Amino acid sequence: MGREVGGPLVVVGDALLDVDLTGRAGRLSPDAPVPVLDELEEVLRPGGAALAAALAARDGAEVVLVTALADDADGERLAALVRDAGVRLVAVPHDGSTPVKRRVRAAGQSLLRLDHGATGAVGQPPAAALDTVAGAGAVLVADYGRGLTGPGPLRDAVAGRAARVPVVWDPHPRGAVPVRGVRLVTPNRDEAVLLADRAGIDTAGATGLAALSARAAGLVEAWGAHAVAVTLGAGGALLSHGETSPSVVPAPTVTTTDTCGAGDRFASRAAVALARGGVTLEAVQEAVVCAAGFVEAGGAAGFHLDAAPPRDDDPVARVRAAGGTVVATGGCFDLLHAGHVATLEAARALGDCLVVCLNSDASVRRLKGPSRPLVPEADRARVLAALEPVDAVVVFDEDTPTEALARLRPDVWAKGGDYAGAELPEAALLREWGGQSVVLPYLPGRSTTRLVTTAGRRAAAAEPGR
Repeated sequence: MGREVGGPLVVVGDALLDVDLTGRAGRLSPDAPVPVLDELEEVLRPGGAALAAALAARDGAEVVLVTALADDADGERLAALVRDAGVRLVAVPHDGSTPVKRRVRAAGQSLLRLDHGATGAVGQPPAAALDTVAGAGAVLVADYGRGLTGPGPLRDAVAGRAARVPVVWDPHPRGAVPVRGVRLVTPNRDEAVLLADRAGIDTAGATGLAALSARAAGLVEAWGAHAVAVTLGAGGALLSHGETSPSVVPAPTVTTTDTCGAGDRFASRAAVALARGGVTLEAVQEAVVCAAGFVEAGGAAGFHLDAAPPRDDDPVARVRAAGGTVVATGGCFDLLHAGHVATLEAARALGDCLVVCLNSDASVRRLKGPSRPLVPEADRARVLAALEPVDAVVVFDEDTPTEALARLRPDVWAKGGDYAGAELPEAALLREWGGQSVVLPYLPGRSTTRLVTTAGRRAAAAEPGR
């Protein structure tokens, strides 16, 4: 049966109310060795399935959240947050209280977490909930183990939809097993180990990556899923369709102190990508990059309903959102050599991301002559982007990168070369926004011109009759 198109992304799962109580810790209590927090600020956010729905809406998807909602003050606050995020809410009644996760924080670190809220019994889903799932263009199940996805008509509706549209299932050890036929299940490493052991999957004495691969393949078979993506934090994700050689999707290197919400960000972005027609591997690749950017920007604590999100493919926006330092450098980078690499490594060490301003082919010809560049700009940009120190490449057509720098407004402009005792040409521009220009010395004896000259001499010497 062909895949249906149209319809919203329907998130089915357990919504939580997240509360951050943030203050300044400047002293210890005189009666106990604990910090005293002053200047307290309380921030409310949607959590659990509600966070996943809000994130998907921020990605531009039409989103409906089907969740059990208690009739209490915290439930009213949570419902308001969901609607403020641009998500339509369909409530299933339950007789417990709204689950609240309260974190006490200072200086970007969590000091204490306090959870409360009685699970209660989930009531009969209204017809609107079942109709919403039946009309979904894609479904994300965000299971937090509170009973919503257990046996019953709502689970049956998701199972019926899995045969027609992409369904992503983010599981929980206390939750229900995924319905058969889902497109992608997204446990983290610890969840995958626990759920595989619970399913009786034998890893045959394998360890490390081999054991994880065996567990993922076993879960694909046990759950009747099309694929399982085991999230590995900084290690990216392992994607298995049940084969013996799974795909490993690496994550970009980011700096973070709070990974709260990373799983919701991964699952929601994968669901959005699949809803838009992406294949599973592409969706997982997109989700890995997106989750990395999310945690670098502060994780759940950095998510605010009234803030414009940084683009997931924009390292400058991610670093600025996290309060980091943006570094830029520039050049032709024709025939990349060890001197270039040393300069790039030194530049990246000055901050939290490095953008390379790359001369276009036309710009190189004006600077170096009609025989250059030897390597076209598309290939030069691709090679640079693949280097570990480089976070982004910007190609410019002018003779100097001043226009590109004015758009980027980096905190540091690092230029390789011999400028001893002289100011860099771009220094005055950098000062306009408080930036700093610095000089990075070249490695002696390394240059593209020398490489070209040496290659030409050797080619001439190798000609017959010479």
